[in-house]
Amino acid sequence: MIARLRSLTSRWTSLVPALAVVLLVATWGRDLPGAVVAVVTLVLAGAVLSAVHHAEVVAHRVGEPFGSLVLAVAVTIIEVALIVTLMADGGGKSSTLARDTVFAAVMITCNGIVGLCLLAASLRHRTAVFNPEGTGAALATVATLATLSLVLPTFTTSKPGPEFSTVQLTFAAVSSLVLYGLFVATQTVRHRDYFLPVSRQGDVITADDHADTPSARTALVSLGLLGLALIGVVGLAKGVSPTIESGVAAADLPHAVVGVIIAMLVLLPETIAAVRSARRDRVQTSLNLALGSAMASIGLTIPAVAVASVWLSGPLVLGLDPTHMVLLALTVVVSALTVVPGRATPLQGGVHLVLFAAYLELAINP
Repeated sequence: MIARLRSLTSRWTSLVPALAVVLLVATWGRDLPGAVVAVVTLVLAGAVLSAVHHAEVVAHRVGEPFGSLVLAVAVTIIEVALIVTLMADGGGKSSTLARDTVFAAVMITCNGIVGLCLLAASLRHRTAVFNPEGTGAALATVATLATLSLVLPTFTTSKPGPEFSTVQLTFAAVSSLVLYGLFVATQTVRHRDYFLPVSRQGDVITADDHADTPSARTALVSLGLLGLALIGVVGLAKGVSPTIESGVAAADLPHAVVGVIIAMLVLLPETIAAVRSARRDRVQTSLNLALGSAMASIGLTIPAVAVASVWLSGPLVLGLDPTHMVLLALTVVVSALTVVPGRATPLQGGVHLVLFAAYLELAINP
C-alpha cells in the first residue's frame, strides 16, 4: 500500500509541472474567462505542491545547507525575470514594482515564514532550536542589503524623490552581488557547519535519517521538474494577476495589494517546505530557506533592475515610505532578539506573525 502511494505521488508530481507549462503557453497574454481562471488556479496549486516535493528530493540528495539554496535561488531567479518583464510592460505603476516586490518578499520571509516555522516547531517540540551563528550572519546580511537598497534612496539628494542616481544604483547593485556571493561562500564552504540543523543538545546534525538518499539520476530529474514547476507557478501567477487586479479594484483596495498577493503565490513553495522542515525539528533548514530567500530576492533583484533600467523608460523608485521603514526597522530588531538565544518559544513565533499581520493590514489600509 505504501509503495502504491509513493508511486502515485511520483506520477502526479511529474505530470503537473509539464501540465502547468503547457497551460502557461496556451494562456499566455490572453484574457481568461472565469472557468479558465479556476482551472489555472487548480494547476497553480498543484505546481506549488510539486515544486515543494522536487525541492525536498534535491535538498535530500545534496544535503544542507546546499539544499536550502536550491529552492531559494530557483524561485528568486524566476521572480526577478517576472519583475523585469512586468516593468518592461510599462505604465506609471511599474516605477515602484521592484521596490514593492522586494519589500513584500522581505516581510513575507522574515516575518511570515519565520513566524510560522518557529510557531510550528515550538508547539510540536516545546522549543524551536537553531544555530545562532549562521542565522545571525544571514540576518545581518539581509538587514544590510535591505537598508542599502530600500532605505538609503529615500534620503539621497542626487536625484529628486526616493531614487538612486546612476552611480548610486551601480554601487547598490555591485554591493548586493558581492554581499550575496560572500554569504553563499560562507554558507556552503568556509563555515558550512553554522548552517546545519542542530540537536537539542547543541550538536550539529550532518545527516538526515528520515529516508534513504535519492540517487543522482532521481535528483537530476527532480531538479529539472522543479524548474518546470517554478516556471509554471510564476507564469500562471502572472496569468491570473489581471483577475486579481480586477478583484482588488472592485474591492477598492490599494494597487500594492496585487504585488503582495503575487509575492505570496510565488513564495508559497518555500513556505510549505520551510514549515515541513520545522515540524521535523529541522528549524535551521527552515531559517536557511526564509532568510536565504529574502537575501536572494534583494541580492538578485537590485542588480537585475539596475541593468534593466538602461533600456526601460520611466523612473525607478526604490526608497521606502516612512511607514514601511518603521516596519523594516522593527523587523530587524525583533529578528535579532529572536536569533541571539538560539532557541525560541511560541511567543517569538507569534511576535513575527503579528508583525506580518501589521504589514498586510497597512497594505490593505495604508
